Amino acid sequence: MKPLEITIFNCEKDEAEAFRELSPRFGIVPVILSEPARHDSIPCPCSRCISVGHKSRIAESDLSALQKAGVTYICTRSIGYDHIDSKAAQKLGITVENVAYPPDGVADYTLMLILMALRTAKSTLKQVAHNDFRLPPVRGKELSGMTVGVVGAGHIGRAVIKRLHAFGCHVLVCDINNSAGSVPLHELLEKSDVVTLHVPLNADTHHLIGKEQFKMMKQDAILVNTARGALIDTEAFIHALENHRLGGAALDVLEGEEEIFYSDYSQKPLSHPFLPRLQKIQNVIVTPHTAYYTRHVLYDTVEKTLLNCLTYERKQKNE
Repeated sequence: MKPLEITIFNCEKDEAEAFRELSPRFGIVPVILSEPARHDSIPCPCSRCISVGHKSRIAESDLSALQKAGVTYICTRSIGYDHIDSKAAQKLGITVENVAYPPDGVADYTLMLILMALRTAKSTLKQVAHNDFRLPPVRGKELSGMTVGVVGAGHIGRAVIKRLHAFGCHVLVCDINNSAGSVPLHELLEKSDVVTLHVPLNADTHHLIGKEQFKMMKQDAILVNTARGALIDTEAFIHALENHRLGGAALDVLEGEEEIFYSDYSQKPLSHPFLPRLQKIQNVIVTPHTAYYTRHVLYDTVEKTLLNCLTYERKQKNE
């Protein structure tokens, strides 16, 4: 039987190694490309099944070019697929699926960010980097006994909840599916010392946390986001921080991050509507969408991508 060929776009060096290592087990031949799936650089003909990363957007023009090249299936190597114009894909007859990788890496990272924010780690590390070893002017807070609001109870949200219980926290959960034990968002915001976001980004959750929600939160509350940047109305968020309406924040994602994250700006101007302002705020930690970035997640994501493509091909043959 002829091996299945799939084209891998946005493929980084370690991803390429994983695809080459795992593909033979599934009878798959990967075509490795470092370039994103752009309309002006798509090989024609192309594999029917392709895989893309989350680091670049795939607009309708790109999808149209993919369809013309013979693509009928896209598997994104991420849980979120808001970087793909899903409506355009559906209109063009292209199936889009995601990969639900293990939640532990993101859950661990979320707890790390919470602890860093509570212990003012940003200012401490900055002082030490400049050989200033004095104690911080403000004492840190302990997570044990705090009320932590978890917005979203999917795989990652549940993994975070498990860790918070181990720390002795009182946990409030607002689940978008209104599962048992879920509380309304306004109640969670009013009562929580820490709020952490774990919902997908879509039309319903865009700017889920905005001006009115910041008014509901405790004045010293910490906001953590390891999900998607546009869950937060960043302009309203910065206003709340600058007016001392929040105790601090830790963000691994940011609105407009696609123009900045994963690039080296150490020797060139940083042009972004929010990031330079956030960097100046002492009680805000920003990291470049790296919570998912573990070796275990890499191999799990590659394996599930291969399985998704194989399952799709088998369904097509049986129809």
